[in-house]
Amino acid sequence: MLQSPFSFYRGAALNMAADLSRTPNTGMQVQTCGDCHMMNFGGFASPERRVLFDINDLDETLPGPWEWDVKRLAASFVLACRENNFSASSGRESALGCARSYRERMAELSAWPALEIWYASSDVEQVLKRITDQEARQRLQRRLAKARRQSVLEHQFPELVTGPRARPIIKDNRPLIYHDPRQVPDVVQKAFAEYRESLPKHRRVLLDRFQVVDTAVKVVGVGSVGTACFVILLMASEEDPLFLQLKEARPSVLERYAGKSKYSNHGQRVVVGCQLMQAASDIFLGWTSGASGRSYFMRQLRDMKLKPLVNLFTPGVMQQYAGACGAVLARAHARTGEPAKLSGYMGKSDKFDEAIADFSVAYANQCERDHSVLMKAVRQGKLEVVNEEP
Repeated sequence: MLQSPFSFYRGAALNMAADLSRTPNTGMQVQTCGDCHMMNFGGFASPERRVLFDINDLDETLPGPWEWDVKRLAASFVLACRENNFSASSGRESALGCARSYRERMAELSAWPALEIWYASSDVEQVLKRITDQEARQRLQRRLAKARRQSVLEHQFPELVTGPRARPIIKDNRPLIYHDPRQVPDVVQKAFAEYRESLPKHRRVLLDRFQVVDTAVKVVGVGSVGTACFVILLMASEEDPLFLQLKEARPSVLERYAGKSKYSNHGQRVVVGCQLMQAASDIFLGWTSGASGRSYFMRQLRDMKLKPLVNLFTPGVMQQYAGACGAVLARAHARTGEPAKLSGYMGKSDKFDEAIADFSVAYANQCERDHSVLMKAVRQGKLEVVNEEP
């Protein structure tokens, strides 16, 4: 979070939830992402092996005001543009395009039958159609082709595992992945059995073909620092591996302001949120709890996952990506909200878009001030910085 205002923003969902709770809203609620910034969108595989473009991080998901997601997403583009040293107008135009795309997509969806909205999805090819920069388009095409070619056995297995095929173990890659016998038994002995029961019966048939072989600790990214996370290696045979990621789920940052989750297990909260907002979810998505009482959710590790290479974006690509994210968020909100009412509120003019763009610039300024305060506190020794090494 010290690295830049944009990094600070990505790790400060709680700060923004507190700020947003003091702003007006329409009272119309949807299932929200809760941490809706541009880096939490990307590509991943559907059960049919399409590479979808969707929200891919829903750790903070909770029913709440739809405006909160839109504002957090749009403001993230202003900060990303500033990090890339784009002009001030580029940042505002990206936020404006994000809001416009959200509004226009919601207007389209307001005329659709409910079933058609739930059938709707976006894949990476649709994002490609938005990108006019030839170099950026070709780069994404190459990454997409590479993701489709990669298999668990031929790519993930050699990268993540060491030892003979008959007795493989997860490869230590400190400080990102490492073995810790003090933590692993909590996962293997209790959590996995309970996780199995959270899956539909037909998924259990598939899971039962695999046996747990090894478990290691995985260090998580900016927005999840401090939460427990594990990589689990399972094998159905020497030539049939599966990697699952078990991640701790804590109370959503929105709970203090939007109300507590109705699920006592926050892993279940995350799983249900994924199923409500994503066009398709991982077939191994499930929840569990550890012996310590912590909540967890489970999913496949790196299943054709594509992250945006924001540092390589041009101003034009940033604006086009903003439009793609805005449209996807509208579809996600339409699944649990009332598209006609949301569209009616936003209207047909650009007043909504302009208001969100103005907010985004103002909030980006606030985020930069907050980041400066944090940096000053660290320099003065008021806050201790700890680099955790396993």
